[in-house]
Amino acid sequence: MVHINNTAISNWLDSICNPLLISGPCSAESREQLLGTASSLVETGLVSAFRAGIWKPRTRLHSFEGHGEKALSWMKEVKEKTGLPVAVEVAHPGHVELCLKYDIDIIWIGARSVANPFSIQELAEALTGTSIPVMIKNPVNPDLQLWIGALERINRAGTDKLAAIHRGFNTWGKNQYRNTPLWEIPIELKRLFPKLPVICDPSHICGNRAMIEKVAQYALDLNMDGLMIESHINPEKALSDKNQQITPTKLKKIIAKLQIRKAESFIKETTDTLEELRKKIDVADYKILEALAERMNVVKNIGYLKKDNKITILQIKRWNNIIHNRKETGLKLGLDKEFLSELLNLIHKEAITVQKKLMNNNE
Repeated sequence: MVHINNTAISNWLDSICNPLLISGPCSAESREQLLGTASSLVETGLVSAFRAGIWKPRTRLHSFEGHGEKALSWMKEVKEKTGLPVAVEVAHPGHVELCLKYDIDIIWIGARSVANPFSIQELAEALTGTSIPVMIKNPVNPDLQLWIGALERINRAGTDKLAAIHRGFNTWGKNQYRNTPLWEIPIELKRLFPKLPVICDPSHICGNRAMIEKVAQYALDLNMDGLMIESHINPEKALSDKNQQITPTKLKKIIAKLQIRKAESFIKETTDTLEELRKKIDVADYKILEALAERMNVVKNIGYLKKDNKITILQIKRWNNIIHNRKETGLKLGLDKEFLSELLNLIHKEAITVQKKLMNNNE
């Protein structure tokens, strides 16, 4: 596996804002629309960077496909007038060249491009020798290795200012999401690359305004590093994805409601109690078939402690230790390696589900 420079990755995002909030319209429709939206977002005092789609090839013909290079001049004007860094999606080397020409601050690579290693390699070559930060969305389908491969290719080209964007996955059948979150995939990415910033895109996960707050809160509870939420000065008249865009005023209200919980900083009393409960979980894991009910009761107790002390659900360091120790013991007992992986992931998914319910229950 190609090494990803986690030390360099961890710094560029913090220099913008922490936690990160990227917002702006799905598409750059006009100069007036961009400047109006950006101005309103600046007034919220919450936005770290301004985003907009410049090139918008759609699934079907005869839909709005963006203004291309002309819109880049509008983005540059937004940057000059608001002071916000600006971010744009790129899909081929020509887009990269134009973004550099117009002083775009951040680029991202979309889900469909990430699904094609040929496209990623072309973009990596175009980025060689540049220093522009690159954010990489997950591929359309749930394939962690494809996502990691895109990050590796861009990193190998010399780009160390990287971040991943979780925007959900296409899955079979209908459900409440436009793109099913499959949270276990970005969680595994964070486990493998603890210093890689992972940003959540609730707009594309939800596909509607109603669920954005709920998904954004859950992303923060899982210790995601920021949010990308689409905002439009007049969403009802948006030329693309109008149902998932919100006004800057609505964005401010949503952000005000979100709980920012701690990841590692516990008060001593909480730490001591939490460690005692974790010892019980350790015992339950080694005797999982007999003690599963007991384990989930302990998980609930931990959930109440985390909720009371505003601590995030996900603890990557703890999860890494569990993976290593349980597999080692399980293999010595003659259990299959793949079976162990699936069993441990299933247990962890259920624990997160239990704590998610506790965290977001007003009782």
